[in-house]
Amino acid sequence: MTDYLLSMYYPLEAAAVPDNITEIMTRVEALTAKMRADDALVWTGGLVPGAHVVRDGEPPLVTEGPYLETREGLGGFWIISADSDEAAQDWSAQASRATGLPIELRAVQS
Repeated sequence: MTDYLLSMYYPLEAAAVPDNITEIMTRVEALTAKMRADDALVWTGGLVPGAHVVRDGEPPLVTEGPYLETREGLGGFWIISADSDEAAQDWSAQASRATGLPIELRAVQS
């Protein structure tokens, strides 16, 4: 089994909550429950908008983030365990369908 990070990105210019957020959250909760039932879910979390970038120093330098300037931001993630890349891609496709957003899939280094 390999662990994978499924990252959910959203357009930053779309700061307003979508009209169908209740429907989206219902689909996301159903998908997360399915991952849990299939023993695929390791951990999941949504992220609050905005970030801080912390750099080593005396004192540490803390600036507003995110680190990279981009038009999309990381909104949440799942960490899953899957038997194959194909199985992880299937979970990612289901996540994209549930959220209506692109999902970045990355294997976690063991």
